[in-house]
Amino acid sequence: MQRRARTTEIKMQHFGGRDSKSERELMASVRYDRINEEIKKALSEIVREMKDPRISPMTTIMLVEATNDLKLAKVRVSVYDKDDSVRKETVAQLNRAEGFIARELGRRIDIRRIPTLKFTLDDSIEYSVHISEIINKLQTERAQLDANRNNAEEDKENTQNED
Repeated sequence: MQRRARTTEIKMQHFGGRDSKSERELMASVRYDRINEEIKKALSEIVREMKDPRISPMTTIMLVEATNDLKLAKVRVSVYDKDDSVRKETVAQLNRAEGFIARELGRRIDIRRIPTLKFTLDDSIEYSVHISEIINKLQTERAQLDANRNNAEEDKENTQNED
């Protein structure tokens, strides 16, 4: 009995006073984050190695969100191309090749279950580029306004000095 109490006391000191349930939840969260990152890394390699001309070479795996039971994984894919039809076709082709990609994933990583992959288009990079363009445009307009204002002030000073 004393031994059990001492073991519990040591665990409480080691884990900073957290109870075992919250510690298990934290460990599970870290584990699933690690699994998601491993799947993402393997998928990136697989997509890069695919020789399908319908898949854009500028395809990036942005995020993998696997369910806790590993039955389904949502894969966010970014395709850097101005043509929207190319982006949509790339994602559609990845969804069509899901069986091949899952088989390759199973060969590369060792997990108890290979999830069903669902690829979706991620527009975050495109959105970031769009925001950067807007900011650059505003900075250019501001610089032009400042230059015009300085020129107007100089003209005003010159006319006052001439009088």
